Amino acid sequence: MITEAELLAFMRETAYKPMTYQELEEHFAIADAADFKTFLTLLNRLEQEGQIILTRTNRYGVPERMDLVRGRLQAHAKGFAFLIPEDRDHPDVYIHANDLKSAMNGDTVLVRVSSKSAGGGKLEGEVVRIVHRAVTQVVGVFQNNETYGFVIPDDKRINRDLFIPKEAFGGAVDGEKVVAKIVEYPEGRAAAVGEITEILGHKDDPGVDILSIIRKHQLPEAFPEDVMAEAQAAPDVIDEADITRQGRRDLRDKVIVTIDGEDAKDLDDAVNVERLPNGNIRLGVHIADVGYYVRENSKLDQEAYNRGCSVYLVDRVIPMLPHRLSNGICSLNPKVDRFTLSCEMEFNEQMKVVKHDIFTSVIRTKERMTYTNVRKILKGEDPEVTERYSDLVDTFKLMEELALQLRANRMRRGAVDFDFEESKVIVDENGKPVDIIKRERSIAEQIIEEFMLAANETVAEHFHWLKVPFIYRIHEDPDQEKLMNFMAFVANFGYAVKGGKGNKIHPRALQTLLEDIQGTKEQTVISTMMLRSMKQAKYDAESTGHFGLAAEYYTHFTSPIRRYPDLVIHRIIREVIEGGGTLSEARQEYLASRVQDMAQQSSERERIAVEAERDTEQLKKAEFMLDKVGEEFPGIISSVTSFGMFIELDNTVEGLIRLSAMTDDYYHFHEQHMALIGERTSKIYRIGDEVKIRVARVNMDDHTIDFEMVDMKPRQRGGELLGGGRGGHSGGFEGGRGGNGKNGGGGHGKNGGKHGGKSGSKYGKGGAKGNGGAKGKGKAAALWAAAEAPAAGNGAAGGKRSGRRGGAGGAAAGAGEPAGRAPAASFGFGSGKGGYASGSVAVARDAGGGGYATGEGKRSRRKKTSASGIFTGAAGGSAGGDEPPRKKRGGGKGKSGGGNATAAFVRKKKK
Repeated sequence: MITEAELLAFMRETAYKPMTYQELEEHFAIADAADFKTFLTLLNRLEQEGQIILTRTNRYGVPERMDLVRGRLQAHAKGFAFLIPEDRDHPDVYIHANDLKSAMNGDTVLVRVSSKSAGGGKLEGEVVRIVHRAVTQVVGVFQNNETYGFVIPDDKRINRDLFIPKEAFGGAVDGEKVVAKIVEYPEGRAAAVGEITEILGHKDDPGVDILSIIRKHQLPEAFPEDVMAEAQAAPDVIDEADITRQGRRDLRDKVIVTIDGEDAKDLDDAVNVERLPNGNIRLGVHIADVGYYVRENSKLDQEAYNRGCSVYLVDRVIPMLPHRLSNGICSLNPKVDRFTLSCEMEFNEQMKVVKHDIFTSVIRTKERMTYTNVRKILKGEDPEVTERYSDLVDTFKLMEELALQLRANRMRRGAVDFDFEESKVIVDENGKPVDIIKRERSIAEQIIEEFMLAANETVAEHFHWLKVPFIYRIHEDPDQEKLMNFMAFVANFGYAVKGGKGNKIHPRALQTLLEDIQGTKEQTVISTMMLRSMKQAKYDAESTGHFGLAAEYYTHFTSPIRRYPDLVIHRIIREVIEGGGTLSEARQEYLASRVQDMAQQSSERERIAVEAERDTEQLKKAEFMLDKVGEEFPGIISSVTSFGMFIELDNTVEGLIRLSAMTDDYYHFHEQHMALIGERTSKIYRIGDEVKIRVARVNMDDHTIDFEMVDMKPRQRGGELLGGGRGGHSGGFEGGRGGNGKNGGGGHGKNGGKHGGKSGSKYGKGGAKGNGGAKGKGKAAALWAAAEAPAAGNGAAGGKRSGRRGGAGGAAAGAGEPAGRAPAASFGFGSGKGGYASGSVAVARDAGGGGYATGEGKRSRRKKTSASGIFTGAAGGSAGGDEPPRKKRGGGKGKSGGGNATAAFVRKKKK
């Protein structure tokens, strides 16, 4: 009987040419009818899974031999995507939006590589076939159009709305958050068709926001009945006979404690330390033996595999295991017997592990300590707490001594230690955010962190040398190109990263740099850029080391209640211990075939959990700032981009100041320096700079916040206010204003201001192209430099040549705001596929400076365009007020001087 592995191995041979099923039948000498039927079933299954391809001539072959790459699609809100190949040695493939063939984020697809960069590093391709659909439902806001409706997806990576026929409304009304099942996937220009399966409630109802995020990421909530039945069967207490029967080491007489946060309920790690007669320190790390209760392939195990990890949202936890286990028999609650897996390590003065032991055990913790109380004891902050735990004070002091030495040793080794501040959003019983507090990283947190790192490394190395199938936590070396860019970036600040052998850089060089920048203004910017230049850590069946920790061997052993890989290796560890240090050949083979799949599944589930946690945090932070619009705060620039800069406040809330809201100058984005540089003033904004901002707008649809600078004056030249500015981004910059002069009565339009207002101290005459400058760029990433063009404005009296910038814009900005301070334009990820956009931008500036106006009594000139958007001349317009009459431009037909120099230029050519 031919197996899947044999068939694929045969097709991957160099000499293999695609064969028909008859030729394959003949090759494998399949004579039996039942075997032939099974063989055809295997061929069909492999073809459906995309592991083999059926050509037009009905011949079978493997994708890689046909220049096809199989992998998972990672879509972006702007429309394009990347293929993450299943072959880990194959580089990622960029796929343009037009080449996706209706594939969506997360789909498993086959891609044909269509072009390669000169070095072969960057690949572009097109989707040939969708093997497996990952998106089966869409969460979003329902829009009722009477005879049909649409669901506007919350997930911006799904950049087409879902069409809902009237018969599939399911009782949903306009504005409700719904879950819709996809019935037909999009083909060509046709939208996907769906039917509403669940109504979550109106988008503004309490709790609907978090529920939407849970549905969007398809996070499981309640456990199935069969899983709960297994959990209920677990005992509440440990039977003494079980301890004896299993031969567990009895550690109940040792001083073992748990140290966790105040609100933690699933206590899965406990520690103890003791100084030995030889002066060495023995550290014991004891982890709940969850694998003893969650047996392999049980319903509990299958559910834990599917969930991958616990998800910690702002207002709730979605656990990997039922509370009956996670808060009960598996939790190391104080003063009760619990089964554990223990790792004891003996450290000498140089913090080297001279002896270690990994074994099954039973413990009884003395106290359930909190980080706060341990910190108070060690810092002497609260005599009452110190008195209450007087018998443990010496233990904690020894723990502190060991942890600080372990940390110092890790730093010497070259581990990269980012000290970023984390925050926690506090919500009330209705889910409304009431405060944002910073998470403290005190000595108590450091003690547990160092002890867990030590145990993880010891366990990983031990089982690496035993050569048993295992799941490791790996962090690959940074991408060379990204690292070179980072090194060029830090050189701007006068720092150098010392290289290692060849092009490789040792993490110690990066940690040295972090130490050099400690306390400097550029600390934030360099730390952030360093983190961005690194790869993501993930799970793998091969131990390739952990770059960030400068560790040769690393795994996750310490949290089996909330992480599936920890649970898997616990079972392997216990099996090896019970098997006398080895596994049977059959067991070794079975585990080897499974661990890579488990590692990949766990990595994917971890990414989904991180995204969901980030989404809920972003949502609640935006909601927290809702009632603070108009208030002023100090902040630090956390990121600089071509469309503006992100500012982080002291409470870790982040918002955007768009280029269009920076009105005192025209700013150029310098990517290499990650800075915005003023064209006229040479003012520089870069990451790490302190600024004072005002909260301008909160967008609860996209969970984004807009800031504006406090005390930012309008652009000036020669003591005069300059009109003209930049629009927002909607697939590009939305539209600039052309006029610049005393009263800012310039035009506004789709291509930036082509016809100008006044120049110099008098009203100037239009030159060849007026004062507007170049036509706008349609891409959000376009730099202001690209839109620059000198104007020819000849001032009538003492006028001087003045270069003005037109808008760099896509769509027109629309009507103006009333006079006075207008709110900065909103932005939202992917609201127009082309960049940050949503909402209109106020247009012409008013004489008072800083205000936006086109209202009544003000001069307003708008470009005339045809239905297709082609410019047909300026709409003249004059409305009272105290402005002197404008001079007509030579050759122009516009009223009140609203002529069009470009049109005049075209007419001259025709003559």
